[in-house]
Amino acid sequence: MTGIVVYDLEYTTWTGARERRWSGPGEHREVVQIGAVRLDDGAELSLLVKPRINPRLSAYFTDLTGVTQDQVDRHGMDFPEALGQLADFATGARLASNGADEDVLRENCDLNGTDFPFDRRCRDLAPLLMAAAGAQAHIYSCEMAATFGLATDQQSHDALGDARQVAQVLRHLFKTGRVLPSDLL
Repeated sequence: MTGIVVYDLEYTTWTGARERRWSGPGEHREVVQIGAVRLDDGAELSLLVKPRINPRLSAYFTDLTGVTQDQVDRHGMDFPEALGQLADFATGARLASNGADEDVLRENCDLNGTDFPFDRRCRDLAPLLMAAAGAQAHIYSCEMAATFGLATDQQSHDALGDARQVAQVLRHLFKTGRVLPSDLL
């Protein structure tokens, strides 16, 4: 592994879906937005994805993320293409996310009949970040900078903005010696 790519996903949701764990009729966590940041050079990737099973975004999702149906219709790509772009972006790197994003990627691979290209390359940072913050509960990516007393101007529930916040916090933790880059490998 030559580097670390912090990534975040936004995926289809509806009022109450999280509480139901997306178990309602027709509810799937289909990826709509992928954001990624390379820790070594700061390169970024931002992609919109067209959900296949639920192609119409809910008003709840749009209100939460700011991603509109028009944006997805005009600039979105099919999931396999987006996954390929993420894989190219992350060549040789470990992927790191704050939470269950690996599970969501795997679900989307299953939904789209696509192989998962990141076996043994994903790391869930949530336990490490919770320990560094002294937190007893999961810290949402959109609250990451504030939790560590860092300023941010990133939009909440934007995949790239959330990936940037997690990357910002990791760099801060590396600089202060609270976490070592080797802790992520």
